[in-house]
Amino acid sequence: MSNAPKTLQEAIIYFADFANCKAFMVPLRWPDRIVCPRCGCERVGWLEKTRVWKCYGKHEAGQGQTFTLKTGTIFEDSAIPLEKWLPAVWLLVTCKNGISSYEVAGHLGISQKSAWHMMHRIRFALHHGSFDKMLSGHVEADETFIGGKARNMHIAQRQRRITGTGGKDKTPVLGIMERGGKVRTVVIPNRKKKTIHKQVKAHVEAGSALYSDALKSYEGLAGEYAHKVVDHAVEYVTDNVTHTNSLENYWSLLKRTISGTYVSVEPFHLFRYLDEQAYRFNNRKTEDQDLNDFDGFRLAMAQVVGKRLTWDALTGKEEGPTPVNREGAETAGAREAATPNRLRSFGSLGYPQGRSQS
Repeated sequence: MSNAPKTLQEAIIYFADFANCKAFMVPLRWPDRIVCPRCGCERVGWLEKTRVWKCYGKHEAGQGQTFTLKTGTIFEDSAIPLEKWLPAVWLLVTCKNGISSYEVAGHLGISQKSAWHMMHRIRFALHHGSFDKMLSGHVEADETFIGGKARNMHIAQRQRRITGTGGKDKTPVLGIMERGGKVRTVVIPNRKKKTIHKQVKAHVEAGSALYSDALKSYEGLAGEYAHKVVDHAVEYVTDNVTHTNSLENYWSLLKRTISGTYVSVEPFHLFRYLDEQAYRFNNRKTEDQDLNDFDGFRLAMAQVVGKRLTWDALTGKEEGPTPVNREGAETAGAREAATPNRLRSFGSLGYPQGRSQS
């Protein structure tokens, strides 16, 4: 796009016109020819007055003959117009430390409840169900715990939530990062050897140089990887190569976002915030990739098709959508992460039930 917006101000002005929203989304969704998202028929016509396409193919009973730009995307069945949806996507993918649903509600003139649902729909779109390739070369692996600090809690809350020391009442997260490349994060049930090994083998190519701390759960990986350990009780860098400082830096960014912007994140929604932060980190401007705000926005918009997150699924009232990869196959472990039982299990880690307000 020769007239593509480069700043938030330009994006708000540009996408305030529905014609520009349509001109941007159509080639992104249908690069060759517009087809019906329900039946795949190419015999469609645009109805300008109602802003819909009419499909002239045969549809099953109960399926409508018309469809819009929202049909089959995260925007489907939303009363909020695209003129507000697109700036919201821009905000989420470009704000380094995220943006609260309260801020979005104020900026767009919608309710906080609608903004909260909107932000989670966008985070669902940012989820990468399949990866083009496994991480390789020099790879770091590390874990962290996400949860409130006892010293910041009222004594009544502290007594209810904090029942042990260390990470007992917090949610463990595993991060794996290729130096100079991408980062991947996942909520894990525990830090046992079986759990850690499963995730490392799923994301790191055999034969890669793997760096971790001295946690015993990493023992046994030397058979498949050039595994080196740094004992943080002694030092943080060994021989100028063996360290996990890249991931420590990422944890700093993640926790700054959670504590500074979102303040309180429910454990059963944590994986969505991880997807958001990983997307921004992986699609930032670096020496190897010259990306600007519009590039990150365009890439996010290319991932909105085929994904839908209803309110009931988001709040655990029904089974959530299962993330799929580009070939349509379920992502490994995705269904467990999407079911209400799975969500409720994270809610038992000393946190109050109910949705986060950020």
